[in-house]
Amino acid sequence: MSSSSVIRDLGIPVKAANWVRVHPGRLADGRPSLLVSMGQNNGGPFVLDIDLETGHCRQFGANTPGAEAPTSAMRSLRTGILWVGSAWHGNLHRYDPAHHERGLENLGRIDPELATFPTSIVETPDGMIWIGAYPGCSLTRYNPTTGEFTRFGRMDPVDKYLYLLAADDGSLCGQVKMTTYRMLSIDPATGRGTPIGPILESPPTNPKRYEFFKGEDGRLYLDSYEGPLLLANGAATPVDQLPAQMAGVHATYKHAYQTILSLPDGAIATFADYGAFQFRELRLDYPDGRARTLNLDWEGAGTNLWTLHLGPDGKLYGSSMLPEHLFSCHLDGGNMVNHGQCSVSGGEAYSMVNYDGKLAIGSYPASRISLYDPKLPYRFGTGPGANPIDVGPADTLSTRPHSMIVVPDLPAEGSAKAGGKIWVGSAADYGLLDGSLAWFDPANATRGSTRGIMPARTPFVLLWLPNLKQILVGFNSEPGTGVSAKFQQGGYALWDPAKNAAAYVGDFGDAELVDVCSLIEARDGLVYALSGRNPRLVTHYECTPAPSRLCLLDPKTRRVVASAPLPENYGNLPFESGHILRADTEGTLYGATTEVVFRIKPGTVETEVVAEITGGELSVVGPILDRTLYFASEWRVRAVTWA
Repeated sequence: MSSSSVIRDLGIPVKAANWVRVHPGRLADGRPSLLVSMGQNNGGPFVLDIDLETGHCRQFGANTPGAEAPTSAMRSLRTGILWVGSAWHGNLHRYDPAHHERGLENLGRIDPELATFPTSIVETPDGMIWIGAYPGCSLTRYNPTTGEFTRFGRMDPVDKYLYLLAADDGSLCGQVKMTTYRMLSIDPATGRGTPIGPILESPPTNPKRYEFFKGEDGRLYLDSYEGPLLLANGAATPVDQLPAQMAGVHATYKHAYQTILSLPDGAIATFADYGAFQFRELRLDYPDGRARTLNLDWEGAGTNLWTLHLGPDGKLYGSSMLPEHLFSCHLDGGNMVNHGQCSVSGGEAYSMVNYDGKLAIGSYPASRISLYDPKLPYRFGTGPGANPIDVGPADTLSTRPHSMIVVPDLPAEGSAKAGGKIWVGSAADYGLLDGSLAWFDPANATRGSTRGIMPARTPFVLLWLPNLKQILVGFNSEPGTGVSAKFQQGGYALWDPAKNAAAYVGDFGDAELVDVCSLIEARDGLVYALSGRNPRLVTHYECTPAPSRLCLLDPKTRRVVASAPLPENYGNLPFESGHILRADTEGTLYGATTEVVFRIKPGTVETEVVAEITGGELSVVGPILDRTLYFASEWRVRAVTWA
């Protein structure tokens, strides 16, 4: 690192838990037992064995490198053992409360070729443990007696998600998602799946019923648009009516935060602070009317950060991911506050922008927008007086709001008025293809959107061009989650906000264009663009890796003025790389990768390193002020200053 640059750690703002599930049961002597599975980025998944009198938690960590979120978990009703599947290396874990000294055991990789994100775990009456997993839509069986995995491979050639349920009679079924919903009857002896029942096409846009669950009678059912169906004996058979659903995680739409379950003594365990994604207050409601609240004393170590932004009040703001908590601090790291919930979404804030003294927040899932006024007390909600206030989605068929900008209202004479609209570029919802360019007007709560401007791709970055009175849109290859990319190239659009229509869609004549990863205004009406491959597209959408190039564009003539590759020793693009290029308070333009901060020589595509990132890779690029870049290394807020 340059001797004239200094890196500082400013703190860990959020120590929250994700993928929280409650697992009631009983011990060998019949006493009620309550376990909770939780995940975190720093330290990985853990299990809480809760003292139901005091709320004290015995905490057992997985101690497995690469394991973070317990994306599937199931407590056996037969043995009381808790089975956990963790992302992102696809490990299977076991916690036996009768042998707590063993802790949360790592039993190995579920399927090294096909499974990074376990979607479901079930147990058949013979004691076999079955796991469905993403991205290979894979089926695996684990034998607890022998410790052997039997890997049956892909269950669908196109879709990536498999959700399993097992009936009390030993039959096994799975639901395949996301481009279509379809059912499989699975032979436990061979792992072979046979299609049964109706298929639901284009689920996010199709309102027809399609709900797979286990009933209180221990059998499997599909509440479908063709009527109620019993899934048994390798077929889907119509029935007159459906039973009540079995309590617990026994339906494929309940795979995230499951928090309300009954203990063997009849008490209902509920996280009172579930809505705020805190998971500290556990309420027990008993059949005789009594109620108690246990304050859980589990310890978090750090939640990865997703966004860093300079707010309208000069503070640094950011969002954690899964769960989404908004935090703020001074630029020296002082007064670091975890404000908590800022959106109904609860995933993470993909983008932020300052609007009329407020902070606008775009959140995943559902591309919801929240507005926060730093001058007023913090009280999240969705109604009058809330701050921040969640005002709803920018577009009903999108999910990841990668970019937000403010575009001023332009009257006929062309001069900008105060206020304006918030424009949002978002990826399509799960199972869909076409991303959306949407707008929201906070003054009157109106909104609108256009999908498929560049088919099967996402408006990933937005830049307002005041001289042209147009929005420059940079597209990448991302379709909706759970869908493989249909293209390996993004592109550009020039969007006229007054007409709400494209003036141009294409590639500016750039035959080497891959995806547009970042945009920033340069001098004389020119724009810098970064062409490359967002690592997330390689990981989740089956795109090929590609080198990064810095391009100087002339949007007026719709051409590339100059381009040059970024040196290989600069490292990789950050995982969420929409804000790589940044302007300093002095107007100097910079960029950042996982390894370095580089400066752009004005009017050229030449770059030079001004600082190296040490002590952990850069994962989030934040603002640059006075030759200081604020950034995140996973769960830590950091800053690097150069001469």
